[in-house]
Amino acid sequence: MDRMLVLDFGGQYNQLIARRIRAMKVYAEIKAYNKITPEEIRVAGYKGIVFTGGPNSVYDEKSPHFDKAVLTLDIPILGICYGHQLLGYLAGGIITPAESGSEYGATELFVEDNPLFEGIPQRSSCFMSHTDGVKTLPEGFCAIAHTKNCSVAAMCDEKRKLYGVQFHPEVTHTEYGQALLHNFVFGICHCNPDWVMDDFIEQSIAKYQKELAGKRVLLALSGGVDSSVAAVLLHRAIGKNLTCVFIDHGLLRKNEGDMVEKTLGHALGVNMIRVNAKEQFLGALKGVVEPEEKRKIIGREFVRAFERVGDEIGQMDFLAQGTIYPDVIESGKGDSAVIKSHHNVGGLPDSMTFSGVVEPLRDLFKDEVREVGERLGIPKQLTQRQPFPGPGLAVRIVGEITEQKIALLQEADAIFREELEDAGVRPSQYFAVLTDTKSVGVMGDHRTYGYLLALRAVSTDDFMTAEWTRIPYEILERASNRITNEVRGITRVVYDITSKPPATVEFE
Repeated sequence: MDRMLVLDFGGQYNQLIARRIRAMKVYAEIKAYNKITPEEIRVAGYKGIVFTGGPNSVYDEKSPHFDKAVLTLDIPILGICYGHQLLGYLAGGIITPAESGSEYGATELFVEDNPLFEGIPQRSSCFMSHTDGVKTLPEGFCAIAHTKNCSVAAMCDEKRKLYGVQFHPEVTHTEYGQALLHNFVFGICHCNPDWVMDDFIEQSIAKYQKELAGKRVLLALSGGVDSSVAAVLLHRAIGKNLTCVFIDHGLLRKNEGDMVEKTLGHALGVNMIRVNAKEQFLGALKGVVEPEEKRKIIGREFVRAFERVGDEIGQMDFLAQGTIYPDVIESGKGDSAVIKSHHNVGGLPDSMTFSGVVEPLRDLFKDEVREVGERLGIPKQLTQRQPFPGPGLAVRIVGEITEQKIALLQEADAIFREELEDAGVRPSQYFAVLTDTKSVGVMGDHRTYGYLLALRAVSTDDFMTAEWTRIPYEILERASNRITNEVRGITRVVYDITSKPPATVEFE
């Protein structure tokens, strides 16, 4: 299988670059610049390297640099933004603050005839975000693109297959960004599109049948996409030797616990234990209003629930987790093995010991996990589930949590999601929040006094930033009318139009 290396220098779009390449069915993996050497890159046999962007200036001694021996490996390199400047710096060019000032946002780009721009119009729009620029080209390089304020918007040394672009081709704001990446991956690096999900599934099942033969594995099942797909994949490999424990804390969305149990336990045959712990969790949360305290209490109660389950099921050999590739990157574990030596896992008691941790999805992005789930036969109602916080509705209820509030929110949230889905509107994430504010209302000839409900919907590629979704007014109106008529206790509905930043996606 051909592989591409995304060498990360702190860029906010590093994951997006890898995802764009994987969308072409070429496997791309991300490594931090200080976690791999040129010799390790050579031995690994990568077909090409992408230097990511980053927030630093290359002439700052404290900024991330790399061994210039990477330029002698005879492996094509594409530098992006900071990576473009670093490539120029390593090759002997001069990088300075941009002479004509910084460029940010949509910028008109003019390109020359070059393999990197094959099939791309001479004039198009790109996304710029830089303060520095290449002032003097390194020996052997030539400029192959420019903007009004940037004379070296792209450069190359075709003989050595070294390319740099000052703009960001990986973001959708760059008009022909995907075409540029396609040209680099296939036209310059000569990769084969052989990263196929069916192969991944078959290889994973065979791997764990061998490595976990005769071993007992515990999986802490949240009912989310990642843990559910991991559960079904491992079930295919080791059957009843896998035990999935689903702690239902009573803070799930409407009918969610039943749906998870029916889908995984009954329809797909996964060995599953459901622990109904609603009274335990709500008792511990009684009177608590501070969001962080809610989270800590829920984490503590999960540990206690697992301790009781542990006493019943006995010693397990391995712990399985639904860790996915972004988790690996963000936790700095990019060079760890698939089955690692034991470490403490948040949410499980220290008294539960394991020989190792199994993470079958650790090389996949979220969209790839969803694809694996569908190929495994998991219904879309589970594989396409919305992101959902571990504390559940506890952080979507502002103020004290009560059974009445949970019931109100479950009903209102279900109506909102139903109206959006019936209308074919599917933002990246959408949900309802029960605020701690009450307001006066009128129903018939009677005065009412009930809760204010906030609706939230955002659209995003990566959840690092998010725009509030422009839902048509008629859909919001239907949702509001249904909620105030069908959910007694809610008298007013508002729609949150705050993007991230300055807000976060969740309220608490």
